[in-house]
Amino acid sequence: MLALIVVITLAMVFTFTNGFHDSANAIATSVSTRALTMRAALAMAAVGNLAGSFFGAKVASTVGEGIISLEVGPEAMLIVGCALVGAIGWNLFTWWLGLPSSSSHALIGGMVGAALVGGMSVLWGGIIDKVVIPMVVSPIIGFFLGAAVMLTILWLFRRSSPSGTSRGFRRAQTFSAAAMAFGHGMQDAAKTVGIIVLALVVAGYQDDYSIPIWTLLLTAAVLALGTATGGMRIMRTLGRKIIELDPPHGFAAEATAASVLYVASVGMGAPVSTTHVISSAIMGVGSTKRTSAVRWGVAGNMVTAWVTTFPAAALLAAATLAIANLVT
Repeated sequence: MLALIVVITLAMVFTFTNGFHDSANAIATSVSTRALTMRAALAMAAVGNLAGSFFGAKVASTVGEGIISLEVGPEAMLIVGCALVGAIGWNLFTWWLGLPSSSSHALIGGMVGAALVGGMSVLWGGIIDKVVIPMVVSPIIGFFLGAAVMLTILWLFRRSSPSGTSRGFRRAQTFSAAAMAFGHGMQDAAKTVGIIVLALVVAGYQDDYSIPIWTLLLTAAVLALGTATGGMRIMRTLGRKIIELDPPHGFAAEATAASVLYVASVGMGAPVSTTHVISSAIMGVGSTKRTSAVRWGVAGNMVTAWVTTFPAAALLAAATLAIANLVT
């Protein structure tokens, strides 16, 4: 029982870091374009994450039973705990650097690293189908769809006054940012729920991977709390350092990212990265101004963090488990 409590506590710590690390995903563009004040944006993101948490059952199922296969027992519980430690460590490191990395891939990387060291099975087919392919494809879709949406907006409003168009899209960003926050809840809360359910199974407290309602309520509340604390380091990178955004560009990026998240969550049950999707969408809409408008050096640093996240979190989790085995 104590081991399960420790794992659930670690899961909540991970969820809290996820909230303040990824809150920028939903609100950075709206704040940078002055569509929303910081306080209003954080409150809206927290509510959106809370609501979206209840619609990510397919993603939770993928994380809970589609990544690693664990046998019931204390060693499996230790593996789950070390996976969470690896993900938390990478989240904190990238937050400190101000890099928008993927909490999702940190968690999955931690699970794989700990499972390999612990001698448990890794379901490579599920990782390829549900993690690697969506990890590569979703940013590409985000980039090109973002550019297409922005070009459509420019064509539709080509005869409108710039000031009027800007005011209209500043108001519209309230809805696009809310949709983005809802999509973030569908994805990121569900991943924590999935790993809690995995812990309940390997601890012997339930026989299947059904989702208890209390796991949704607890995870949603902690994610909302973490989101409400904000993440200014990440927000500055997303909202200002990649490209200077105006309201039409901000709306296009948020609407694009939210659409990709909904399809991935409801249609595929794939745990994609909200960070990758919104970042690539911002790059896509920015490239319609001119290629040089995107600060590709900053974008390159972000891509480096994306590629590094999975193996880095895996190494952290593996090292944590190795140390734990030596101590115990």
